[in-house]
Amino acid sequence: MEAPITAPTAGHNASPDLRSWLQQLVATDRLAVARDGVSLIDEVAAVSKKLELEQAVLFPKPGGHHIPVVANLFADRSWIADSLQVPTDQLLARFQHAVRHPLPWVEVTTAPVQEIVHREVDLLRQLPIPKHNEHDSGPYITAALLIARNPNTGIQNVSIHRCQVSGPDRIGVLLLPRHTKHYFRMAEEAGEALEIALVIGVHPACILASQAIAALDCDEMEIAGALLGQAVDMVKCRTNRVRVPAHAEIVIEGRILPKIREPEGPFGEFPQYYGPRADREVIQVDAITHRRHPIFHTIVGGGVEHLLLGAIPREATLLDHLQRSFPSVRDVRLTRGGTCRYHLAVKIEKASAGEPKNIIMGAFGGHYDLKQVVVVDMDVDIDDPHEIEWAIATRFQADRDLIVVSGAQGSKLDPSSADGVSAKMGIDATKPLATEPMEFKRIHVKGVEDVDLAHQLRDDPAAAFLRTVTG
Repeated sequence: MEAPITAPTAGHNASPDLRSWLQQLVATDRLAVARDGVSLIDEVAAVSKKLELEQAVLFPKPGGHHIPVVANLFADRSWIADSLQVPTDQLLARFQHAVRHPLPWVEVTTAPVQEIVHREVDLLRQLPIPKHNEHDSGPYITAALLIARNPNTGIQNVSIHRCQVSGPDRIGVLLLPRHTKHYFRMAEEAGEALEIALVIGVHPACILASQAIAALDCDEMEIAGALLGQAVDMVKCRTNRVRVPAHAEIVIEGRILPKIREPEGPFGEFPQYYGPRADREVIQVDAITHRRHPIFHTIVGGGVEHLLLGAIPREATLLDHLQRSFPSVRDVRLTRGGTCRYHLAVKIEKASAGEPKNIIMGAFGGHYDLKQVVVVDMDVDIDDPHEIEWAIATRFQADRDLIVVSGAQGSKLDPSSADGVSAKMGIDATKPLATEPMEFKRIHVKGVEDVDLAHQLRDDPAAAFLRTVTG
């Protein structure tokens, strides 16, 4: 049975776009505005990194460019919940509901994102594309939805890839072994280019949906529609058959070229290391379209926004995956210390001995990126890393509660792996079912929840201290 959730309000956002979220950030004092002229090389990323846990930041004229840049759309899980108009504790349930009940998009013939069309392309002149981490190979497009079509059926896939600007109309792209690469191989085997679009500046629901661990030929824009409570308006590109969100800020139209690979990288990735330089696939850009006054969204590689935007959809999908087989699973969290990809905490209402180990093995089957799974009891706060470590320290014995799997598929971006071949570790940090009543009883100070410090503490501590020591 699905957890009860607050249903999205149909039509709550007449134009589901980036601007509506930025207006909400302004209204709640969560958007900082930088001075004009902040450099696109390193400085935009440096200011964004400094503010990543506090505020979003808008750069009005970065590097003298007339198109503004925005970063840090999310500094916390609660911001993501706000963007979907749900309480934080209903965030994963909302995403689960959207994946189970996708809402098909609607095709329109005119769109704000096509108000301006550039057939002659010069990426760095026409768009404010920043360089982020110190040793990145150059400017990168980091927050674009890459939308590709199945060459045989026309069904679309939405994902995010790192995109290196390699020339005025050329982009190097890293394709991991997922759906976009599958579509590209289909096209390449037929001797054809794969039509794609890079979509920059969309409502947060579209970015979240792009990260769903969905089946092949599942169109993530339908998940985005369900998250919003209304169908996403989509418009056909000017130079190919890809459909893109009509209310996006910017679209780069192009093709991934067959039989061509060019150097791409290094680039600062989510594990907090640089993804290496290697020969990668290449996008030939055919056109740029955008709103009359567009906003360019960038994500600092390896920053909090990067981690959280990937974590929430993965958590919801992993929770759904586990709950299908294990009704005792109540919640999951990809920990920030585990780069929101590699380490998973699972909270369960333990029903039988040995169950946590089955859950661990099930979790590893849910996504190949996972390399550590910790299972804890209901009394452990999985949003608190200290609580998780405490459970391991007091409820885990390595010779009894540890699972190690060698030679499994992992993340190619994990520098400790052997080209993506990785070991997996599972930790059962749950209490035994049969114990003495006080054996695993957590200490508790009676009444701590009811203490009102405003009434219990003096507002003149220095004077009160002086009176105490002087009598």
